[in-house]
Amino acid sequence: MTPEKPELDTASLRILDALQQDAELSNAELAERVNLSASPCWRRVADMRERGVIRGSVALVDPVKLGLLVNVFVHVTLARQDKASLGTFTDAIKDRPEVMECYLMTGSEDFMLRVVVEDLLRYQDLVMNVLTQIPGVANIRSSFALDQVKYTTALPTGHLHKG
Repeated sequence: MTPEKPELDTASLRILDALQQDAELSNAELAERVNLSASPCWRRVADMRERGVIRGSVALVDPVKLGLLVNVFVHVTLARQDKASLGTFTDAIKDRPEVMECYLMTGSEDFMLRVVVEDLLRYQDLVMNVLTQIPGVANIRSSFALDQVKYTTALPTGHLHKG
């Protein structure tokens, strides 16, 4: 079943695009940028927040400035792919701060994680003392990122434009 796409007009899509580029815009700056007056702009943003289209706003922090130099994609295979095993794994990693993203996958691996840590010793500690200790983990394969070619948090909206 495909989730329903929210009804968003061109002005609301312009607001989303602008906020995805800079969530710190004041309402007046946002309204000017998207060619609306302040009140309708504020109402549209409030409506999109209420409907869950806008889930929140965050500050994007440079990991290198925090000494988080190692970016690893971790491919995890479980011994069994039943609901209990999947739940055990997700419960074990969901609160790990170094796990930035976790996806349930199709294909040869069951999960793909993106992990950010200070150095290889921290990653070794995570593998040895956390990941290998999760019941049902059969295989762990790591791919280390050498360079970040592209990174964005902005979702595409072009498919929602009418016309």
